[in-house]
Amino acid sequence: MLFSTPLVPARLIRRYKRFLADIRLEDGRDVTAHCPNPGSMMGLAEPGMRIWLEPNDDPRKKLKFGWRLVDHENGHFTGVDTSVPNKALKAALMARQVPGLPDYTLVRPEVKYGQNSRIDFLLSGNGPDTYVEVKSVTLSRQPGLAEFPDSVTARGAKHLSEMANMVRAGHRAVMFYLVQRTDCSAMTLATDLDPTYARAFADARASGVTVLAQSCQITPQEITLGSSIPLRD
Repeated sequence: MLFSTPLVPARLIRRYKRFLADIRLEDGRDVTAHCPNPGSMMGLAEPGMRIWLEPNDDPRKKLKFGWRLVDHENGHFTGVDTSVPNKALKAALMARQVPGLPDYTLVRPEVKYGQNSRIDFLLSGNGPDTYVEVKSVTLSRQPGLAEFPDSVTARGAKHLSEMANMVRAGHRAVMFYLVQRTDCSAMTLATDLDPTYARAFADARASGVTVLAQSCQITPQEITLGSSIPLRD
């Protein structure tokens, strides 16, 4: 997934109200950027961090910059935009480039199911329908190990329960974690941050929900899907 506008480097001053960040551009100007991440962004929002912004000239948008990457200044990047996994996975699904999924011929995004929920992708084709939920993973507290979630997510636990119900009803369900960090080669659950999510995950897995985790290749020019990575208990 290529960025639609060339990114520009900057330094983070502060992130606040979840969706706002004050930024200092390289020319010395201070601007406010949209932060497309509702999570805690633990370890990714420290003042002074080098980040990358996507400018826009859309007259409908009040903020003229969107925060896209954290540059760890050691050759590694983290993508902070939580909409990226769905965009990247949709392109990969259409190109049939996602390993571990059953055969399908139709990809439908944002389909209603369960109790007032929407599944990210519903795959149809040979055999039962496959319900695919996508999560963006950005937390890392140990070198090389990504963790999810970075804060309590009641919505995430609800999605796991809904997918378990789909499996019980005779369908397939896949929980897909996209690790938006180039410095991680494995993933695990942050059970200390959200024990309820961890229990829902264990129940869903025991019910037959498939779990897939995949890495990303990230540069200031593009984000693309990488290889599958292991899930550690």
